[in-house]
Amino acid sequence: MWEGIYIGVTTAVMPFNLLMMFVGCFAGTFIGMLPGLGPVSAVALIIPITYGLDPSSGIILMAGVYYGAVFGASTSSILINAPGCASTVVTAFDGYPLAQQGHAGKALALAAYSSFVGGTIGAIFLVFFAPMLAKVSLSFQSSDYFALMVLGLTAVAAFAGKGNILKALIMCVLGLMLSTVGTDRSNGVERFTFGSIEFIDGLSFLLLAMATFALAEVVMSVMDRSINAEGSKTSNVASLGSMKLSKSEIKEVAPTMIRSSVLGFIVGVLPGAGATIASFLAYGVERNFASKEDKEKFGKGSLKGLAAPESANNAASTGSFVPLLTLGIPGSGTTAVMLGALIAYGIQPGPQLFVDHPDVFWSVIVSMYLGNIVLLILNLPLIPYIAKLLEIPRTILIPLILFFSLTGVYLVSFNAFDIQVMIIICMAAIGLKLLDFPLAPMLLGFILGGMLEDNLRRALLIHDDSMSFLWERPLTAAIMALAMLALFGQPLLNLIRSKLGQNKGQEVYDGE
Repeated sequence: MWEGIYIGVTTAVMPFNLLMMFVGCFAGTFIGMLPGLGPVSAVALIIPITYGLDPSSGIILMAGVYYGAVFGASTSSILINAPGCASTVVTAFDGYPLAQQGHAGKALALAAYSSFVGGTIGAIFLVFFAPMLAKVSLSFQSSDYFALMVLGLTAVAAFAGKGNILKALIMCVLGLMLSTVGTDRSNGVERFTFGSIEFIDGLSFLLLAMATFALAEVVMSVMDRSINAEGSKTSNVASLGSMKLSKSEIKEVAPTMIRSSVLGFIVGVLPGAGATIASFLAYGVERNFASKEDKEKFGKGSLKGLAAPESANNAASTGSFVPLLTLGIPGSGTTAVMLGALIAYGIQPGPQLFVDHPDVFWSVIVSMYLGNIVLLILNLPLIPYIAKLLEIPRTILIPLILFFSLTGVYLVSFNAFDIQVMIIICMAAIGLKLLDFPLAPMLLGFILGGMLEDNLRRALLIHDDSMSFLWERPLTAAIMALAMLALFGQPLLNLIRSKLGQNKGQEVYDGE
């Protein structure tokens, strides 16, 4: 292993490869900032450039673009509530409120630090545990993946306000229903398309995210008569705030970063899970761990609520390279594109990659750690300039957000029908927000719906349509038990506390 690391270091620190790393991080960061493009589009755009490079330089460039895009996508989530990619949707939950409260600088700096911690921990784990983790990911069966998806869905409690668990569950079910629109991936049957050819491919996650967050937020801010253009411009000038984190704030978020990085990396290792699920899970776990006082801050500008998804999605991005490099199985959509690029180079990822192309394998891993340092050095000095986006008057900023939201969705499919659907979903989202329904559980249900259905179907097929798969495998049973605990643990605890309180009150009354 140490010999491999030495080969990786000597390859990664070659002047040309360092340049490729820097260019990849820089380009990825700015592509990631554009709402709707995301890391998949960023890597796909850079592939033609890599054909003229040797395999190590090409993969280092693509890897730099990948984690640069994930790193940069948080910027648009924090500043304008328009997620740059699916994995930064959760970043907007607390990042955007922080920016609105005049702490945009602190939010961007915390996102940068969290991303660095997540990427660094992910890179260290990748160096020492890649072969072992590859075997673990292979041991997961359909029933385990199904249980993992159910555990992910129990995170809805994290996105519900006090007394709104039922509303969150309703929205989660709505998301699961929306995920079934289109063609059944198992037997090719059309479902809930209402006879329209436009719905055959289903709904796009980007369309749903941009409609419910960016577009709905813009329309609601226009509807809010208490805000006028001049007042907004005046308040936005000073909205960068301090970029410094106090010692108490660092102490508060440090355990969150470490926990979320480890969780994110583990989720990233599982083929198909990806950074989006990791960020939702990390946010849910942190909210469940938080004290009663801290729980109230989630969704309103919590530092923990921002640090958790940012650490998790970067660690998961690194983790997704484990199945790609060691098994030849892409761990996410972006690594699937990179798999195609590797095959185009004549390199077959898998167990023999260590032996046949040690320079490619180890240089990518080493470049990830170096790339995280580059990203931190690049982004921290740029924060004051990036945050100037908030100084743009609302009369200009709102049309810009609308432009990026609509063109981002259109560029995915080049279909004007998607714009119409986006507007309809936006109108529905505004109505739901006014009725105090949380929109995040709907997105979570939509993300997990397809994978939940596919793994349930495979598990039932293996077990002759019997639900016994839920308890036959110890791993599946353990994950399901955790899911039930996450969903019903807090309500049961509250019920016990209220009963104890009533009993104490009755004893005092009897004593009198």
